[in-house]
Amino acid sequence: MRFSFLDRSNLKNLKLSFPASLFLSLLLFLILQSGCLRSTKPEQKDSEAKGISGNPVFEGWYADPEGAVFGDEYWIFPTYSAPYEKQVFLDAFSSKDLVHWQKHHQVLDTSIIKWAKQAMWAPAIIENNAQYFLFFSANDVQIPGGPYWDEDNSINHYGGIGVAVADSPGGIYRDYLGKPLISDFYNQAQPIDQFVFQDMDGSYYMFYGGWQHCNLGKLMPDFTGFIPWGDATLFKEITPDGYVEGPFMFLHRGVYYFMWSEGSWGNDTYKVAYAMADTPTGPFTKIGVILQSDPEIATGAGHHSVINTPGTDDYYIIYHRRPIPNLGRDHRVTCIDRLYFNNDATIKPVKMTFEGVNSLR
Repeated sequence: MRFSFLDRSNLKNLKLSFPASLFLSLLLFLILQSGCLRSTKPEQKDSEAKGISGNPVFEGWYADPEGAVFGDEYWIFPTYSAPYEKQVFLDAFSSKDLVHWQKHHQVLDTSIIKWAKQAMWAPAIIENNAQYFLFFSANDVQIPGGPYWDEDNSINHYGGIGVAVADSPGGIYRDYLGKPLISDFYNQAQPIDQFVFQDMDGSYYMFYGGWQHCNLGKLMPDFTGFIPWGDATLFKEITPDGYVEGPFMFLHRGVYYFMWSEGSWGNDTYKVAYAMADTPTGPFTKIGVILQSDPEIATGAGHHSVINTPGTDDYYIIYHRRPIPNLGRDHRVTCIDRLYFNNDATIKPVKMTFEGVNSLR
């Protein structure tokens, strides 16, 4: 905030009419007030003071959050929720305690990924050989004859899933391949919403797909391509009943939890469902929905990830939701709540909260 009466000419007048000590006190007060006006929202500061994260966990419209733990730091890589032509960068957030979050501005953008022109979304990050690989979707690629194909819009005639790499989670990132890792439609799955999972034996798997189709591929160790399955295909379809987009997997006590979003991302039908398996490749047994709209809290809850505090059995679900009242198509915010398990290893329904989670310190 600017205070016009503190222009140099007015300062001279103030000095003439105020004692020096009073003038300095007034100036200090105004500086402090100015700093407060630029600081965090009052409700967020209140949450931090109480040792809770509050929901949303940080300011701004963000969706599709990918959570990760690197060393003693927690990271969230979300989509900047805006019209496609403005989705041309990715921010990141880091925290030591899940309560205080530091924003890392534009860790990746279209000036780095030259082939990406719009709709840069759904980041997924993983560490490999002391480097950090950031996977992303870009351009909302379409196919001729598809429901969203526009002959006059060449931007989405090319794109798909890309990869960037850096020496630290916050960047500086560079384009790893100089082209999409996946640009074609396999099994009718749009190449978006990728998630990379590392199994206990070191193998890397990619789950991805929009348009109600989910594919599974086995990544080469250097992430430059995919290892064919036994039938020589690169991807096999594993679409569960109700699947729309946003696949995710984690391992807990020997059980593989395959998760995804159902419904429509643009309204209150959006929700998270999951299945269980003994291996990362299935077969998967669908269990049900664990996160959905709550008219007392928020609507459109989905496209999530799960993190664990190392050395504990504390699990957290990071997701986006639509605040009530909702201000528009892109009004989505990133939240975090606890994830609990039943005695039979199934997941308890998630209770959305305004409070969020407790500080880890």
